[in-house]
Amino acid sequence: MAVSGAVLLLYVVAHMAGNLKAFAGPGALDSYGRFLREFGAPVLGHGGLLWVVRVVLLLAVVLHMTAAVQLARRARRARPVGYAKRAKVQGSYAARTMRWGGVIIALFVVYHLLDLTAGVLNPNGVPGQIHANVVADFQHWYVVLAYTLAVVALGFHLRHGVFSALRSLGVASAKRAAAVRATALGVAVVVTAGFLSVPFAVLFGIIA
Repeated sequence: MAVSGAVLLLYVVAHMAGNLKAFAGPGALDSYGRFLREFGAPVLGHGGLLWVVRVVLLLAVVLHMTAAVQLARRARRARPVGYAKRAKVQGSYAARTMRWGGVIIALFVVYHLLDLTAGVLNPNGVPGQIHANVVADFQHWYVVLAYTLAVVALGFHLRHGVFSALRSLGVASAKRAAAVRATALGVAVVVTAGFLSVPFAVLFGIIA
C-alpha cells in the first residue's frame, strides 16, 4: 500500500507541476504536452513515454486497490462480531473517509481521462490543444465544482495516506510523529492548492 501510494504521489506532484504551466500561457502548456509525447521518440516511438507512464500508473493503482481490499478484509476477520457498544474512535476526518475518498478519486480519474486525455467529454476536445481544452472545460462552474470536490477528496486522502505510508516505512516514530503529520498536511495542502489554482484562474478570467 505504501510503495504503490508513493508511486502515485510522485505522479500527482509531477502532474500538478505540469498543470501550473497554464499560467505561462498557451504556448508553454502546449509545448509541455508536445515534449511529453516526443520525449524518447527514437526509441519508444511517438507518445511512447506516456504509455510507459500509463502502464506503471495502472499497475500502481491495481496494487493500491488490491492492498486496500486486503486490509479491509483483514480488519473484518480480526473482528467478525461487531461491538455491542463502540466508543467514538479518535482520528482525523481524513482517516475516517479514506475508502470513500478513494472511490471518489477513482471515479474522477475515469471522467478526467475521457475529458482531457481522450477529449470525448471536453467542449473543445482537439488533440494537442491542451490549453484550449483546459479553458473550454473550466469556463463552466459545474465542471470546476466537480473538479474541486475530487481534488479536496484527494487532499484528504493524501493527508492520511502520506502519514500512514511513512509509518509503514518506519519513518514516523513516536518522536517524529508530529513532524511527519505536519509534512503530510503540508503535502496535501500544496497539492490541493496547486491543482485548484488552474480551474479557478480560468473561471475568474485570469487564464484565458
